[in-house]
Amino acid sequence: MRRHRSHASSLLCVGLAITLASCRVCDRCLAPREIVVDRPIAAPELVTLTQLAPIERGEPRKVLDAAGWVFGIPSKIILWDRRVENHRVSATTAGTIAEYLADNDLAHVKVRINQYAPLEDWRRLRKNRTVGWPLRYTIGTLSVAAEAVFPGRLLGGDHYNPWTATIHLYSDVPAIAIHEGGHAKDFARREWPGLYAVAFGLPITELYPEAIATGDALAWAEQHDEEGLVTEGHRILYPAYGTYIGGAAGQAVGMTIGLPIYAGAVFAGHVAGRIPTGDVSEDVDDMAGVPMPIHQGDGVGNEGVGEEESFLETDDEETAAVPAVFNAP
Repeated sequence: MRRHRSHASSLLCVGLAITLASCRVCDRCLAPREIVVDRPIAAPELVTLTQLAPIERGEPRKVLDAAGWVFGIPSKIILWDRRVENHRVSATTAGTIAEYLADNDLAHVKVRINQYAPLEDWRRLRKNRTVGWPLRYTIGTLSVAAEAVFPGRLLGGDHYNPWTATIHLYSDVPAIAIHEGGHAKDFARREWPGLYAVAFGLPITELYPEAIATGDALAWAEQHDEEGLVTEGHRILYPAYGTYIGGAAGQAVGMTIGLPIYAGAVFAGHVAGRIPTGDVSEDVDDMAGVPMPIHQGDGVGNEGVGEEESFLETDDEETAAVPAVFNAP
């Protein structure tokens, strides 16, 4: 019994130590810092392809999206926000990422909102010639194959794929959207984006690009004087970064000690994310976004482009709640 209590006390101490350390890491690493890009590096062929439909939305599938909402419950709990991986991305979130991409001249970056289109992503991979063909057709191919076999339309996992220059969104959280945009901006300044993706795509090294993307997202929100978006960014992106700290540390020490480390890092993110901004408001309906042409399609065909073009509009069906992973968790 004493040994069991001693072991539990040790784990608790480890968790508390990681919590305190993670709070300090979050405060120092995630300070708002704009990514400076003199001129985004992009393949002309990819820009032309993207301009045909810069943002696409998958057609509503009630059963599929409800299943995706259920699969997203762990992420909702970890980040303590029911909008995470709800597969109901509103016009506000879509408009925010559209504005961010326009402000940063990221004309080559595609946004797929709750859409499954692996064949179209394969086409984008082929056009992305800023990445050398050896990496493009090996690791890049594996990334597209992974998205095809483990579809985010069902399993969630907001992320930016640097091999196809595509942002995949499943959460109705503007802060997560511009965080993924931060990844796109970070890659757009790299002369060798393929090597950068390989070097910083591992559990420990990924802490570096994740901090860069979060810092840029917070800086952009502050520059646009979006108080609600700044508050949301701290509240969501800090604990999200905690998942990477906890995951990296947990892999180094094993599952037994890794779990309290992970929990401590996430808790630290929640604490640190609330200190700079005080009380958090759940109302983010007033956050601005600039309307941008958006296509709606089923995301299954070769083209990945829907039959009609519409403009971002908010309607009851799109924003209603569904009944009861360079990624944000």
